[in-house]
Amino acid sequence: MVAVMRVLGIDPGLTRCGIGIVEGSPGSPLKMVGVGVVMTPADMALENRLLEIDKGLNEWIALWNPDVIAVERVFAQHNVRTVMGTGQAAGIALLIAAKAGIPVMMHTPSEVKAAVSGSGRANKAQVAQMVQKILNLDSIPKPVDATDALALAICNIWRGGATARINQAVEVEKSRLRKLRG
Repeated sequence: MVAVMRVLGIDPGLTRCGIGIVEGSPGSPLKMVGVGVVMTPADMALENRLLEIDKGLNEWIALWNPDVIAVERVFAQHNVRTVMGTGQAAGIALLIAAKAGIPVMMHTPSEVKAAVSGSGRANKAQVAQMVQKILNLDSIPKPVDATDALALAICNIWRGGATARINQAVEVEKSRLRKLRG
C-alpha cells in the first residue's frame, strides 16, 4: 500500500501566489484539503510584497503540515518583469521549505499540464476542468492561480514519487562513483 501524501502546490507570483493542498496517493482518489491565494498590491514595495508572501505561505505550512511542497519551475518568457516576480516568489517558497525541512519538487508548466490533462499543450481552461474532475469539486477554484496550485499538487502526487526515486538513485550512483575515484 502506498502512503497518503499531503502536497502543498505553489503557483508563484507577486500579485497572486496560488496555494493548493491535495492529499492522496497514485492510483487512489485525490482530495482537496485547501485552496487559496496570497495577494499583494502592485503598488506595494517589493520587499513588503515578498514579506506578505512569506507570511501567507508560512501560515499554510503551519496549518496543513505538508509532506512535500511542489513549486512551478520558472520558465522563460518575453516579459522579463513577470519572470523576475515569479522567480522572486518561487525563491521565497524554496527558502521556506528549506527552513522547515520539507522536500521540494519543481515541475514545469508542461509537466503539470501533461500530468493533469494528458497533454503538455493543454490550455488553462482544460487544466482547470481536469482539476475539478480529479478532485471531484463542485466548481473550478478561482482565480486561475489557485487552480494552477492544485494542478501542481496533483502532478506531484502522480509523478513526484517516481521522480524522487530516480533522483535518489542518481545520488546513490554519484556517491558510489566518488568512492571509486578515491
